[in-house]
Amino acid sequence: MPNVEKELPTAKYRVDRLSELAGHDVVFTLRALPYGKTHDLARFTQDADVNILLAGCAEPDLKDPRLMEKFGGATPAEAVKRMLLPGEIADLGMAVEKLSGYRRVTITEVKNG
Repeated sequence: MPNVEKELPTAKYRVDRLSELAGHDVVFTLRALPYGKTHDLARFTQDADVNILLAGCAEPDLKDPRLMEKFGGATPAEAVKRMLLPGEIADLGMAVEKLSGYRRVTITEVKNG
């Protein structure tokens, strides 16, 4: 069995609106979060989707100072909120959660006999 903290699932997601504006695919590479990170993020009630996305986004680097400068955010969270629509943030955050085993059925009942 793999060690999930070392071999986290990843997937790529195209953001349709940004891709249309840019004239090429704008793709986010997202990765699952290990238990400890997920547990730490559970304490956030405000901007939970933004924090999940920041923690689970491998590419682009949403914490890059150039990105914050381009979108005028003093923090990575502010830059994300200026770059993406609320629904896009929610969808990408939900994708991170699904990669982490949330928001989907991950177990199957075993019947006797």
